[in-house]
Amino acid sequence: MLHKITAVLVAFGPLGVFLLSIADSLGIPLPAAMDVLLITVGAASVRNPRHAYLTALLAVVGSVIGNVALFMAARHGSRWIAKREPPAGRQRQFKEWFHRYGFLTVFIPTVTPIVPLPLKVFVISAGALHAPFGKFLVVIVVARVIRYFGEVFLGIQLEADAQGFLIRNGWTLAGIALGCALAVYATMRAIDRRKPATME
Repeated sequence: MLHKITAVLVAFGPLGVFLLSIADSLGIPLPAAMDVLLITVGAASVRNPRHAYLTALLAVVGSVIGNVALFMAARHGSRWIAKREPPAGRQRQFKEWFHRYGFLTVFIPTVTPIVPLPLKVFVISAGALHAPFGKFLVVIVVARVIRYFGEVFLGIQLEADAQGFLIRNGWTLAGIALGCALAVYATMRAIDRRKPATME
């Protein structure tokens, strides 16, 4: 059933990708990965890159909507979220990681498809721990823009070999994602340090 729904949505083009990105960010298991889909769209849009970038933009917007909905549901203790939460031991582990590394735990799995981290669990943890919504939104938007527009760009530039490029350069891309994550983290820490001085 999910496979058929995905195929129908993909057939709708950018609007279908928008709806798929919302479902994907809500944690609904879909047979077509967003990353492969966007790379494929880019590779097929060499003569019409605007179509590819529009698709990436709608994917970003859809992902932000889905992640914000998940965040807010966790913050307000939704029963729907309770059914999707991992066992208590895993919950404690994720919460400890979030306390220790902050929004890095959200940024890294959001920005890269290489690191096999369950983004939805960190989003749920951020919501349940009442993390600042503004920072959460910035992290999700920046990470998704880098990831989705980057995948479309790769598809356009490399056409049929885009996926092979990702496989050959996976560790390099993961390193770049980590560097971006550290830069975002340093920026947030700098903003936090300036707040008391501003208030004084």
